[in-house]
Amino acid sequence: MAQNKTSEQFWKQKRLSEMTHEEWERLCDGCGRCCLHKLEDEDEGHIYYTRAVCALLDIHSCRCKDYARRQYVMPDCVVLSLEHRDYFDWLPESCAYRLLAEGKPLPDWHPLVSGDPDSVFKAGISVRSFAITDYDPDNLIPEIILLEHVDENRRK
Repeated sequence: MAQNKTSEQFWKQKRLSEMTHEEWERLCDGCGRCCLHKLEDEDEGHIYYTRAVCALLDIHSCRCKDYARRQYVMPDCVVLSLEHRDYFDWLPESCAYRLLAEGKPLPDWHPLVSGDPDSVFKAGISVRSFAITDYDPDNLIPEIILLEHVDENRRK
């Protein structure tokens, strides 16, 4: 059964608070960037991304290996919800949840826009090419990256 244009572009028609659970889940582009370990400068509030990822992330698919139990297995895992909007600041600027919360459109490479589930990989947005699982969890400073530089280098 074909969907009408409104239901196909639900993110343009609804606020985050109006979305069904299925629509909310479909917003995830599968980039894996939210699974990168982050460090926060407590004085300045700046968030630094590292190339170190959660042990539950399958780097090839950029999906959680145990999504249903992720918070039980990894208690520090952030479960996004409107009740915890402060978590949105920890999301990458390219994240659909953050973009929509800020009133911005989804990028052309987002699978909901492109219609291609692999467009996030083709655009070089996923962590697939730079994420690591072998790192010292007590010293993440050597793993700090600038996502802007990662994105810039991929476009060259």
